[in-house]
Amino acid sequence: MAAPILTLTDAAAERVKRLMAKAPSDGEKPVLGLRIGVKTKGCSGLSYQVEYAREQKKFEDVVEDKGVRLFIDPTAIMFLIGSTMDYREEKFQTGFVFTNPNEKGRCGCGESFHV
Repeated sequence: MAAPILTLTDAAAERVKRLMAKAPSDGEKPVLGLRIGVKTKGCSGLSYQVEYAREQKKFEDVVEDKGVRLFIDPTAIMFLIGSTMDYREEKFQTGFVFTNPNEKGRCGCGESFHV
């Protein structure tokens, strides 16, 4: 059996649910979940990107885990396979944290990674 693209911790799932409950409507389409992707950024090359998803884009995979829906950008799949998405609230930093078995290294500040 193939490894799941992405799994969520309980903390990440709860945070996604809270974000969904507060999602801006502005008369637009309803928010269906969060879109997870990667973009070129930082000194190591890639950075995780999380945003609201109002529709499923062509070729996106959908991950449903712990009652939430994540839309995986097709260009990010090969970088995310087997990853875990967590949510942490710490003294100086709060946000989603990814544990990715594909990472070969991270920059010193932790903002970007390379595979």
